[in-house]
Amino acid sequence: MRKALRWVLSLVLVIGTVATAGAATAADRSADQKTASDTTDIKDRILAIPGMSLIQEKPYEGYRYFVLNYTQPVDHRKPSKGTFQQRITLLHKDTSRPTVFFTSGYNVSTNPSRSEPTRIVDGNQVSMEYRFFTPSRPQPADWSKLDIWQAASDQHRIFTALKKIYAKNWLSTGGSKGGMTATYFERFYPNDMDGVVAYVAPNDVWNNEDSAYDRFFERVGTKECRDKLNAVQREALVRREPLEKKFKEWADANDATFNTIGTLDKAYEATVLDFVWGFWQYSLLSDCDFIPAATVSDQEIYDTVDTISGFSAYTDQGLTTYTPYYYQAGTQLGSPDIKQPHLGNLSRYGYQPPRNFVPRDIPMKFNPLTMPDVDNWVRHHANQMLFVYGENDPWGAEPFRLGRGARDSYVYVAPGANHGANVAGLVPDQQAKATARILAWAGVAPAAVQKDESKAKPLAPFDSKLDRQKVERQQTLRP
Repeated sequence: MRKALRWVLSLVLVIGTVATAGAATAADRSADQKTASDTTDIKDRILAIPGMSLIQEKPYEGYRYFVLNYTQPVDHRKPSKGTFQQRITLLHKDTSRPTVFFTSGYNVSTNPSRSEPTRIVDGNQVSMEYRFFTPSRPQPADWSKLDIWQAASDQHRIFTALKKIYAKNWLSTGGSKGGMTATYFERFYPNDMDGVVAYVAPNDVWNNEDSAYDRFFERVGTKECRDKLNAVQREALVRREPLEKKFKEWADANDATFNTIGTLDKAYEATVLDFVWGFWQYSLLSDCDFIPAATVSDQEIYDTVDTISGFSAYTDQGLTTYTPYYYQAGTQLGSPDIKQPHLGNLSRYGYQPPRNFVPRDIPMKFNPLTMPDVDNWVRHHANQMLFVYGENDPWGAEPFRLGRGARDSYVYVAPGANHGANVAGLVPDQQAKATARILAWAGVAPAAVQKDESKAKPLAPFDSKLDRQKVERQQTLRP
């Protein structure tokens, strides 16, 4: 019996020794792999991702900055049906820092820059060019594959690929259409990000109900400023004939054409109708001092409208870059329509629909259920989401709102701000709260901030080149 017991104990000891040795070998192997991974140059680690290729690396002190292509399926539901190259950029600081996923919803800039959340958390930043904006457009272009789910799936694949390298917390962000994009990404892939910061994101839930915009223009700013803007806009239509002559002279000199919108007259009126909206989108109340009286010369009226709205915007050349946006506005996103009663019967066309700004050989059909679905999801399921709006920004007339199901989520409005509203422009208590939540979501809130949110501030110092305010002026009715 004792012999048997000794034999069993010996066997257990041998097995234990072998197992321990095996575990130690596995642990050593894992440590070796980790060490090798940590010491491999970050560019090599990124380019080892299947489908990732380098376009250019640009130097920037304190960072590595890469312009990249990533192979994406044209249709995420049917990946075998072809691929395209999607342009992304990566501002690399350190894999031990959190990462911010930024998109403008349009083209991507290929120069180093840092979004506000990236500065707040002192992190890395991945920026994505939205599908179908050139050069990130499939060839041939099947426009039916341009929708918010396909674009969210682009982000999901990029995140999944890079998360293996950047393992710390991730936040998504963007302004205007980029804020919309960050919100849609969260709606379809709610488990990817640890937080969302969406700036000035329009929420056109019901495309045929736009009275909120009319109410906005009835009370924005001051009556004096509103009357001044309305008078110049009206005068530009009263003087349509001489001002259109100037427009034609410019168009002829610059080889501008109007095949998509149809006529120079339609392009002229569309530009004039954008004037008041464009002012409030990009200007401040104090800028009203520079708006002339309606009694000035034809040239001054023309120049004023051109400065705010941009007469080149509705030419074929001006519209081409933004065809993907107008396609989405006319198929899913919706677009605003306002009454502008001060114009009386001077308007011949009213606010023209997105269909007028997309070449006729591209088919379009509006889906009225897409935006209500997103709105309902945000109201009832938002988790760790922050929405920031500008008090005087027309696009904020229809904002995202939070309902009972929302958790740790906030909607803040920056007083007096336009389409460039940000966390820094909020009133002090909201600014501190927003900054503290962003730090917490990113997993980098200092102990002092965890105890007292009023102590929250960006972790990275301001950089005049990286952090300059980037509100791309969209001359026409685009977010």
